[in-house]
Amino acid sequence: MAVAWGLLLGVGLLFVASPWLWPADARAPRRVRRDPLVRLEERLAQAGLSRVSGPVVIAVAVVIGIAAGVLVLALTPVVALAVATGLAATALPFALISARARARRRAMRAVWPDALDHLVAGLRSGLPLADALCALGESGPTPLRPAFLELADDYRATGQLSLALDELKARLADPVADRVVETVRVAREVGGTELPPVLRALAAHLRADAAIRSEVEARQTWVVSAARLGVAAPWLVLLLLAARPEAVRAYNSPLGVTVLAVGLVVTVVAYRLMLALGRLPEERRWFA
Repeated sequence: MAVAWGLLLGVGLLFVASPWLWPADARAPRRVRRDPLVRLEERLAQAGLSRVSGPVVIAVAVVIGIAAGVLVLALTPVVALAVATGLAATALPFALISARARARRRAMRAVWPDALDHLVAGLRSGLPLADALCALGESGPTPLRPAFLELADDYRATGQLSLALDELKARLADPVADRVVETVRVAREVGGTELPPVLRALAAHLRADAAIRSEVEARQTWVVSAARLGVAAPWLVLLLLAARPEAVRAYNSPLGVTVLAVGLVVTVVAYRLMLALGRLPEERRWFA
């Protein structure tokens, strides 16, 4: 029995040391972290601002942050408060882009089932797959028509539906669009008559998912609004207190700067934690 326990202990220690003794093969697939600028460009595409470049957004954010910091410093000569305001103003354009992207993603999620119904109807009427997709630019849901009109232009220019579908994925930058595009691509390359039932099942799933998400988000709205008010209220009070000379001297002291810095860090961490806990998980993109 002692020998068995010794062997078991040795195997356990061997398993613990295995990552260092036998490291993973460098050729094994790893999750690659994308460049922040690439993520910003994708978020701009999701927000419908694909014609705006990432460096322009960064430059505008920096200018807004500097202007807000200088303005606060001119009104209330508290250096730490001006720096905090400048940082918050710099993050504001990125927050607005993210909010626009989430709103557009919700809107797209709501109209994709109707688009799939139109696509199934076109296939049932005898249209080829490419023509049924191009027809969505005229008869599909209004938010999706510009993207499918450009798909029709790409298809007429190149004659290759696969390239046009790739451009559609990049243009929409939406997980649901990726799923639909890849389903259509596989059905076109493999063939068969199962595409309409698959698209109808996908439309039913998207409708059920959108209904559940809208109900949960409606319940969470008042919690998120209260949390945002709780985050903003102390800083508004601080702006009012900064009008008093004794408060200015206190906040410009090393201890005052430390208090404001700690308060800023706590505010950011608490706000991000609130968003992470209250936000529903988003589907990841396919082959993007």
